[in-house]
Amino acid sequence: MAERIQEFTEQFKETNFSLKDYVDFPKIIANVDAISIKLNQLNYLIGQEDMESAVKLLWDENPKVFSILDVLIAVRTKDRKKTIDENGNSILISDYFKSPEQVIEFLNQTGLTKVFQTKQIKNLVDYVFGIEVGLDSNARKNRGGHIMENLVAKILRKHGISFEREVYYTIFPEIVEALGVDNKRFDFVVRAKEKIYLIETNFYTSGGSKLNEVARAYSELAPKINAVPGFEFVWITDGVGWKSALNKLEEAFIHIPNIYNLSNLTDFITLIK
Repeated sequence: MAERIQEFTEQFKETNFSLKDYVDFPKIIANVDAISIKLNQLNYLIGQEDMESAVKLLWDENPKVFSILDVLIAVRTKDRKKTIDENGNSILISDYFKSPEQVIEFLNQTGLTKVFQTKQIKNLVDYVFGIEVGLDSNARKNRGGHIMENLVAKILRKHGISFEREVYYTIFPEIVEALGVDNKRFDFVVRAKEKIYLIETNFYTSGGSKLNEVARAYSELAPKINAVPGFEFVWITDGVGWKSALNKLEEAFIHIPNIYNLSNLTDFITLIK
């Protein structure tokens, strides 16, 4: 067991990101396209010396174009971000887009007025494309779990292993009886000749209490599933984040016979073929 754990920890990878995972360009292009007409209309403000008059003229033409101003400071309206106004009141950033006077105040206070007047931005469509790339990079953490799932799926397909993804345990009455009422969903289900394998996957680049919670939860879950004839729990995990929680991971090895990482996942494939 000690040798197995040592080998396992020595195989930890620093990242599970491929180059295509860093930026989701199709999503970025779709986001920009959705507001490109309004951005092109806002281009009218670039180079205007009398910003107040320009804003009022554009407002009279189409007040709705100002509804997307928040993205120019890398904020999404759906996030309902707030700010402190000059009177010390906490208000939604989007509240600045309800009148031309408030729009002018927004432009002045954010510094966009000067940026527009000095033509530091040439084209708002291109500018927002860059902002979207930055916002998408902030979303990488949320993509991490799906990236690990996709990697595992790719490996399974490569070796001809059939599987189902995101399967709720309620389709297995025996497991429902063992686990009780829950809303548990497994990342993968592999139906082999002798057993049905219920699989969870994750990847951690940094430490934290989450790792301890996951290790503890799976250590409690695995024996319940493994006690049901014809079923086996499998945990596929990786990432250097585990180096800060080795004690919990070592404990998990006691309760979970089938723990794999990206380096030795082929051992599981050999087992079920």
